[in-house]
Amino acid sequence: MLPPLRETLVTTGRLVLAPPFKADFAEWADIRERSRAHLEPWEPHWPQDAHSKSDWSRRLKAWHSGWRKGRAHVFLIRRQQDNRLVGGVSLTNVRGWPAQAANIGYWVGEPYEGQGYMQEAVGTVCAWAFQVLDLCRIEAGTLPNNERSQRVLAKVGFEREGYARDYLEIAGKREDHILFALVRPTSQR
Repeated sequence: MLPPLRETLVTTGRLVLAPPFKADFAEWADIRERSRAHLEPWEPHWPQDAHSKSDWSRRLKAWHSGWRKGRAHVFLIRRQQDNRLVGGVSLTNVRGWPAQAANIGYWVGEPYEGQGYMQEAVGTVCAWAFQVLDLCRIEAGTLPNNERSQRVLAKVGFEREGYARDYLEIAGKREDHILFALVRPTSQR
């Protein structure tokens, strides 16, 4: 059974991961806009109205629908000490049996890069997905030159599995990606 959206809260030593809601708009738009130059090279092309209320409404509707259908689980990442929004992590393309797999994506606001938040959040959301969603495999792809993201994945236990040509559209152009996966240990199945 899927966890209820409003009741889902995942915590770590320093962070709280929670689904996004209407009240998160202003802080989300602010950190993403202030981090625009930092984030845009690594993400799909941003719409003309990026970070507007209509953009937020579209995203929120899609995220909540994905959660209800069990196809996507999007979390905002906040620091426990001050409730400051530092980034986001998502499990998308969630596939049930026999695959029991999903893709992971994540972003961190520029002021919070290099502080270990993403490693902590990615590791925690993967453990949550294995336990709560009963996934057996979580997949990730990074641009070949995104060494920071590759280090996050490696520290969490992801292993490199391959190279995919023209894998995703990033910043308006089809890009090759290095593929990684984290497989739930057999002892936890």
